Amino acid sequence: MCGILAVFGCIDNSQAKRSRIIELSRRLRHRGPDWSGLHCNGDCYLAHQRLAIVDPASGDQPLYNEDKTVVVTVNGEIYNHKALREKLKNHQFHTGSDCEVIAHLYEEYGEEFVDMLDGMFSFVLLDTRDNSYIAARDAIGITPLYMGWGLDGSVWFASEMKALSDDCERFVSFLPGHIYSSKQGGLRRWYNPPWYTEQIPSGPYDPLVLRAAFEKAVTKRLMTDVPFGVLLSGGLDSSLVASVASRHLADSEAACQWGSQLHTFCIGLKGSPDLKAAREVADYLGTRHHEFYFTVQEGIDALEEVIYHIETYDVTTIRASTPMFLMSRKIKSLGVKMVISGEGSDEIFGGYLYFHKAPNKKEFHEETCRKIKALHLYDCLRANKSTSAWGVEARVPFLDKEFLDTAMSIDPEWKMVRPDLGRIEKWILRNAFDDDQKPYLPKHILYRQKEQFSDGVGYSWIDGLKDHANEQVTDAMLMNASFVYPENTPTTKEAYYYRAVFEKFFPKNAARSTVPGGPSVACSTAKAVEWDASWSKNLDPSGRAALGVHEAAYEKAAESKNISTTNGPSQKLQEVLVEKTTTVA
Repeated sequence: MCGILAVFGCIDNSQAKRSRIIELSRRLRHRGPDWSGLHCNGDCYLAHQRLAIVDPASGDQPLYNEDKTVVVTVNGEIYNHKALREKLKNHQFHTGSDCEVIAHLYEEYGEEFVDMLDGMFSFVLLDTRDNSYIAARDAIGITPLYMGWGLDGSVWFASEMKALSDDCERFVSFLPGHIYSSKQGGLRRWYNPPWYTEQIPSGPYDPLVLRAAFEKAVTKRLMTDVPFGVLLSGGLDSSLVASVASRHLADSEAACQWGSQLHTFCIGLKGSPDLKAAREVADYLGTRHHEFYFTVQEGIDALEEVIYHIETYDVTTIRASTPMFLMSRKIKSLGVKMVISGEGSDEIFGGYLYFHKAPNKKEFHEETCRKIKALHLYDCLRANKSTSAWGVEARVPFLDKEFLDTAMSIDPEWKMVRPDLGRIEKWILRNAFDDDQKPYLPKHILYRQKEQFSDGVGYSWIDGLKDHANEQVTDAMLMNASFVYPENTPTTKEAYYYRAVFEKFFPKNAARSTVPGGPSVACSTAKAVEWDASWSKNLDPSGRAALGVHEAAYEKAAESKNISTTNGPSQKLQEVLVEKTTTVA
């Protein structure tokens, strides 16, 4: 990942302003510690902090076309840059950077080239011939981008809020899949896949087609000139990423530089579910596995720094970002600069435990669409910013455009949880990789139940956070929360504590408005809370909150009622759990 900052239309273009832009760009240096660049043209500034992944020797930014009339600053990776270069043979390239194609594509096709890019990206491009500019963000919002406006009429773009919040009167999160054009004077959506309308698809389910699409998504993300690895929690998604990457690594160009043994990384409290499962998967795949530990206190001590970097006060995001933030520091210390991760699968396939309660395929599909559209505010934000805090890039193959098109065209009836047919959550993905001849994973890993990252690193992590918040926030403070924080009012002491830390770093109204709110259970959208009346009384983002679904919930209820769970949760037990939720909450 890199850090970009661009400012257009500054009244002041003095040396002092240039120094100020450099100072603000420096706030993004954690994202790109390898080099800094700045292009000034009249009242326009394009700054860049580089994390060198492809062509470290010559790919410094900003990047230019042949005569330097087009300037671009990019954060991201363009996986199909070699194929695009073939379409641009009449252009002269100056670097081996994958991002240089953007300047030449603009020359060749004008503003309508963005959909040709296959990758994750946020970029700002200046055409000095008429001082016009465009800014664009990738389809799902894997890379962050903010847009702001100064009192002097200037327009700002930055990878993180911290680079523009002090100098802009108003700023917003730039919408994924959109382009801003100074010529046309506004945002428009360049990404228009069939699933975006939320119409119910009726495509067939072919497990081999789904498998091939995912394998292609993983292998294209092996494009790197630096050491890399896979984040492995031992759950289904990260295990599939590791399995596919391990299987195809030997045939990739990366293997020529870094060898054919895949490195995998996991973090957790000692004895956590993730550590045990990840070790088992790593042993099965034969990876070079790195296991990191943290204590609850170490996580708590890092909270303020985590919130500063990830720029949110959302409870779920902070819970999961903290161990990822700590792990990224360890990974960087090993000399690794790029990791592949499993974000996006639960949104696409309805993997969160609350999807068990989806009343029909229409609501199931609409919820997956809502979840994908909001990823840039949650899991994409977490994965990007908690790794970028230490100069590590995270790539997410489940959010590949082609794979998304394949997965979201399948009739959602196939994604529904159907115990009567032996289908648990994400069954169609599990089944696609259930290969007896050349197994990708052991069966019990392939069919392991979902753990949210913040749960899987160790259940006492969540409990420790709540205890810490209870010590910091009094009953009176929470009672008056609606007066102190009238917008997105925190409803728990944990949420209140995170909000107070966030406001210390980002006190402006515009900052708090970049964070979503609303009721949620086990990571659901507010709409899905309506699926179960009991959930409205148990609004906690942990996966364990979906009572009557997670195994930990079954076991807890069984202990109190002396019900055996040897053969899995019975219908009677589910009724008991609903009853407990209603009476206890």
